[in-house]
Amino acid sequence: YCIMVESTVFQHLETTLQEFLMPLGFEVWPFKVGWYNAVLHSTFYLPYPEDTLAFIVLSAPQMFEKAFKPFLQKKLFKNVKDPIDECVSHYFTVLKQNLKDLNVDIIYDHELQPNRKPKVLVQTAAHVAGAAYYYQRKDVKNDPWGEKKIYGVCIHPRYGGWFAMRGVLIFPDILVPSLEQKDPVDCLSSDNKIIQVLENFNFHWQDWTYRDIVDVEERYSEEQKKYFSTPPKERLPLLEQMVDLKECPSY
Repeated sequence: YCIMVESTVFQHLETTLQEFLMPLGFEVWPFKVGWYNAVLHSTFYLPYPEDTLAFIVLSAPQMFEKAFKPFLQKKLFKNVKDPIDECVSHYFTVLKQNLKDLNVDIIYDHELQPNRKPKVLVQTAAHVAGAAYYYQRKDVKNDPWGEKKIYGVCIHPRYGGWFAMRGVLIFPDILVPSLEQKDPVDCLSSDNKIIQVLENFNFHWQDWTYRDIVDVEERYSEEQKKYFSTPPKERLPLLEQMVDLKECPSY
């Protein structure tokens, strides 16, 4: 069964999520499933009523210090495929346990359907929630790329490209028909800027420049940049440098 909630109940839930996630370096933004489904092909629909409440969770630059490093200190991570994904999963699981009275479905950014398509398009979710503007090829008036495949990119008004979308929290029993949609901040004022960010993201992503397409309040630390630019198989020595392994449990 579903319950339609009053704005005070919704605000209490949003505050609860923020109070848990923000000190860890995450942001949460609410959206209705219907907003998300309305802009996508049916193969990507989230299978819930259109007024169902959901939240997109972003990691800001400080997540690395506030959530990832403490997570590493407490966990043996040598056999973990992707420690960042494992870290996000850990905190989301704790959050879910804290919300014990509420039914919540979690979909992570890296999860795939059986047909290998993503379970959730986090960039679209971020856009419809008003969290970050999803710039795509269709936004460009004078397309210079011809036959090339061009992927879109989200730009955050405060962090530019120095952030990541980690997943969505869906509350199947909570309907919010009166939730008002807020447009994301369109940070890029010209066609040339949109072309530049898509060009840099698609063809020069390793030099980080697309992330600085706007003035930003905060960016990844040098340590964080080094971690993300190192191939996953070679990250273990970096992890060992970051944390004192003597403090890790030896199970």
